Order: sequence, then structure tokens, then C-alpha cells
Amino acid sequence: MAKVRIDYACTSCGFSSPKWLGRCPDCGKWGSIVEEVAPAEPKYRVAVDAFPASKPVRLTEVSGSAEVRAKTGIGEFDRVMGGGVVPSSATLIGGDPGIGKSTILLQAAKGLAREGKPVLYVSGEESEAQVKLRAARLGVDEKEIYLLSETSVERVMAIAAEMAPSALLIDSIQTMFTSDLPGAPGSVGQVRECAGRLVFFGKKAGMSVFLVGHVTKEGTIAGPRVLEHLVDTVLYFEGEKGHPYRILKAVKNRFGSTNEIGVFEMRSSGLAEVADPSGLFLSERGEDASGTVVFPAIEGTRPLLVEVQALASQSFLAMPRRTTLGADTNRVILLCAILERKAGLSLYNQDVFVNVAGGIELDETAADLAILCSVASSFKDQVIPAGTAAFGEVGLGGEVRAVPMAEPRLNEAARMGFTRVILPASNAERLSSKYPLTLVPVRHIKEALAQAWKK
Repeated sequence: MAKVRIDYACTSCGFSSPKWLGRCPDCGKWGSIVEEVAPAEPKYRVAVDAFPASKPVRLTEVSGSAEVRAKTGIGEFDRVMGGGVVPSSATLIGGDPGIGKSTILLQAAKGLAREGKPVLYVSGEESEAQVKLRAARLGVDEKEIYLLSETSVERVMAIAAEMAPSALLIDSIQTMFTSDLPGAPGSVGQVRECAGRLVFFGKKAGMSVFLVGHVTKEGTIAGPRVLEHLVDTVLYFEGEKGHPYRILKAVKNRFGSTNEIGVFEMRSSGLAEVADPSGLFLSERGEDASGTVVFPAIEGTRPLLVEVQALASQSFLAMPRRTTLGADTNRVILLCAILERKAGLSLYNQDVFVNVAGGIELDETAADLAILCSVASSFKDQVIPAGTAAFGEVGLGGEVRAVPMAEPRLNEAARMGFTRVILPASNAERLSSKYPLTLVPVRHIKEALAQAWKK
């Protein structure tokens, strides 16, 4: 029997230690260090022996196969992936239980199998009959999709090497195990080792690998963070419980932008693409309520109209609250201070709550003017006209600064029927074409607030 050694690893960040620690010195979490038993000499024969040894090649002689992407037939999914699936790439899909990870994976397998190449779907949680039931509900009946109910990574790679599929789909990585390591499936060592072998195998065999990963209560992949470094693309499914809409985001993408999002609606027949996200996010907007304004956001290359809501109410606490959902809390605190100092609004005794409807996370400074106008609207209890949108960065002096991609924002606002847009004056001066909108250029927040209430 091979000699073993006992190490300790953090379940949150993957930090390794030769002794047990109460607190992880890397991520700072308490009670996250668990025992990990590993062989003194790790074995990689299963993954290595099937392929010849690598040899150095000239950079100019490397073929550009990565330029040819496989389409899944799901436009929103291909958009987030950067235009399609890159050959020999590794993708990690994470999300809450029941969010739709297995559903989107099976629907993507349908599109990949349309090219006539086999696709191997490995389920460690369900039998072939259970996967077949879900496939029938989704309308997936491609003959080139092969199902395998297996949890041994050695057997999976052996079968995949014999079949040579174009894509290998693992649902999920937490159920896989290797006999070279002791410990139950899902442990830190097993998850890390199995993922590493599958990614290495896929790149050597020329097949795309998709790994489904469960998440913890904090919303991170259940396992070491090294998984995110092993793969080429990390996708996260997000959505509110009881809400039919799902948002697919790219946290990491070596072959595309990490700012792209895909919007889906969960139906009985599977995940359906939402062709008009702006209309979706504005469909339930109230037109006669104070504290709301529309912001033309940019997610990757896509303009998206979202509703920014604010509520200012008298506080009875020694330190008034600043609570945000979908916006940066520190940025909102800064904007409230600018409103007090530069616009004369007394918010020192007001609780301020800011929410971005639809579950969108705003991480661009172009949302400053919209947040500022919504807070002022709630504080003054004055309604901003329904056809008004606003964007622009706000400086500490109260000046409104230019933001990038102003023209796509205006085009989307015009397409959705808006009539007025409050924007930085420097952006308005550099526009290359005319728009069927009333443009309100401003240089200071006082000008913006004076124009916000006008119809």
C-alpha cells in the first residue's frame, strides 16, 4: 500500500497547510481548514500515458483553431462565451441549486451535437433514465448525445478517449472521484485533482470540457478557488427564488469579455432567451412614483436600460443607514455627501436606500447621475417624468463628467421610446449623429437637478 501523508486545506480558498489551523491565514475564515489525505507520490498515469510527450513548437506554426468556435444555438449563451465554444477549452458553470445549470448544459449539448460530432454527457447525480426524462421535457433528442452515469474520473476519461467526442459535459465535478486519492467525492483534494485531470485531458484530446460546480452559502464554488484558475471560462447563473428570470454572467473568460450577460426565462420547456432585456426590466415600472429614474447601462457590448430606485426617509438612528442592492455602497455614500455639500440637500438625518430593479449589478461610474437624481427625487418627493433617462459620472466638486459609449446608450433609449436624456455636456458635444431625443447636456449636478423635474 502506498504511503500517505496528511495535509490540511481550506475549503474556501484552497490554502494548504502541514498542520491544522483554526483560521485560514489566506482568506481569514474560521473553521474552514479540513484534513486532506494525499499519497506521497501523486499518480498521473491515467491522464498522461494516453498522449505522447509534449514538444516545443514555434509560435508561428501553431494553428489558429481557437478562432473557429462551435455554436450552441443559444444566442445568449454564445454571447456570454464570447461568440461560441472554443475547441479544447474548459468551462466551469456555477449557481444555486435548481437555478438551471443542468438545463442550460443539456440545451447547449443539443446545439453542439447538431454539427454531427458526438457529445458525451456524464451525470454523477442522476441515472440515464432521469436525464432522459429531463431531455424529453426540453425537447432534446439528438442522436449524437451520449449519456453516461459515472463518478469515477478514470472510467470517464477512458470512455471519452475511446469515443473522442467534441465536448465532454460533467454534471457535477463534486460527484467525481479518483481512486488515487483517499477521501469522499466533494472533498478539497478530490475536487481539485479530478478537475485538473479532466481539464488536462480535454486540452490534450482536443475536446471542450464543461464542469458544473455547486456553490456555497456565500455564493462561491463549493471547493478550492483553484478551480477558477484551472479553467478558461467561469460562468455564474443568478436569479431570485420564485422569479422566472435568470442572468448568466462571465466571471472569467480567456476568449471574450467578462462584462457580457445573458438573460433567460425559465419555462416548463426549459430556458428561453429574452430577446429584449430592456423591455423586461422596465415592464413593471411605475410612472408616477418619486425616487425612480432610468439608467442606460452597458453590459459588455450590449446597452441595457435599468430602473434605479431610491428611498430617503427620516432616520431615528444616531447614524443614518445607507443600504444598497445592485449598486456600490461606498459610491452611494459618496454621492449622498456630494448632494449635501454641493446641492444643499440635508441628508444627514435621512436613511437612504438604493435598489437596481431586476437584479442587475451596476459597477460603472456612469450610473452616478442616475443614482444622484433618484435620491434627490425621493428626498424632494418630486416625480421625474417617465420618459427621462440619465447617465454621467459625478466628481467630488459636483461636476458631471463624460462617460464612454454614449451613443449606444442614446440609441437604446430612443429605441425604447424615451424622449429626454440628461447627459454630460462634454458627451453631447462629441456626438457624431442626431437622435430623436431631447438631449439635456449638464455640467454640474445643480443643472441636472433643475432639469430633472421638467417635462
